[in-house]
Amino acid sequence: MNLLMLYRGPLASCNYDCPYCPFAKRRDTPAQLREDRAALSRFVEWVVANPHGDTLSVLFTPWGEGLTRSWYRQALVRLSHLPHVERVAIQTNLAGRLAWTADADPERLALWATYHPGQTSRDRFLTACATLRRHGIRHSVGMVGLPEHHAEAVTMRDALPAQTYLWINAADGHVYSADEEARWTAVDPLFGYSVRPHASAGHECWAGETAISVNGDGLVRRCHFLPEAIGNLYDDTFRTALTARACPAASCDCHIGYVHLKRLGLHQVFAGGIAERIPAGPPPAWGAPGPHVRSAAAARTAPR
Repeated sequence: MNLLMLYRGPLASCNYDCPYCPFAKRRDTPAQLREDRAALSRFVEWVVANPHGDTLSVLFTPWGEGLTRSWYRQALVRLSHLPHVERVAIQTNLAGRLAWTADADPERLALWATYHPGQTSRDRFLTACATLRRHGIRHSVGMVGLPEHHAEAVTMRDALPAQTYLWINAADGHVYSADEEARWTAVDPLFGYSVRPHASAGHECWAGETAISVNGDGLVRRCHFLPEAIGNLYDDTFRTALTARACPAASCDCHIGYVHLKRLGLHQVFAGGIAERIPAGPPPAWGAPGPHVRSAAAARTAPR
C-alpha cells in the first residue's frame, strides 16, 4: 500500500503573530514541549519499523512552527533516508535556519513553505528559498490571499524562479469578486480550487483509504476535519478501516482535505507532489491560460 500520513502532535506554539491565526505567538510550556517530542519520537519509530511493509509518505502539519524545534528537524532528516519513505514534508514559515537540510536526502525531503508579509522580510524569505534550492530541496511557496497582500504576491511571484510553485489560499471569511478571483488566478493558476468550499457530502475521498490523519497519541482519523476515529496507529486497529467511503461533511475548504476528493482529480494535478503541494510537471506560464487553469475553471463551474 502507498499511504500518506498527515501527522499533528501536541505542538501549538509559533514565533509569528499573524492576525488570522489562533496560534500566533503562542508558547508551549516545557512540559508540553516534552510531550510533543515524545509523541513525535514514537511516531518516527513506527515509521522506521514500517510494520506492514508499506510505501509511506509523511506530511507534518503542526498547529505551530515545527522547524524551530530540533526534534522535527532530526525527524525529517532521519525519515528522508528510509527507502520505504517516498516523501517526508512539513508545513513551515521557513523562519529557522536551514543548514540541516544538507544532511537530508533531497530526493525525499520537501517543504511546504508559507510567506507571511509583515512577519518577515521578502529578502529574508527569498534567501531561505535560495538555500533550499542550493541543497536541492523541493518546496512550494504560499501566501494567504488577503487584498492588502496582492501586490506583494505579484512581486513574490516575479522574484521566485519559474519552477517554484506559488500557491494562494483564499482568506477565511473573504468573498472574492470575479475581478479579484481573476487577479489572484493570474498569480496562482490553481486558485480556483481554493476560492470557495467544495461540496463533499456523499462524494468519495482518498482520505481514509490511502491517506490518514494521525494525532500525537496515535489516534487515526480519515482527515484532520472529521472528528470520528477509525482506530489507532499503535495497536493496528486503523488498518482494517482503510477503505473507500463517502465523505460525511457538507463541504471541504482546506487544500489538505479537498486535494483528496476523487471527483476533483487533484491527485493527478499534484502527482508526485501531494505532500508538498507541488503540481506535476512544469507550471503553466504564470497568468496565461494553461491546463491547470482550465482544471481550476472546471472546478469553479462543476456542481457543488
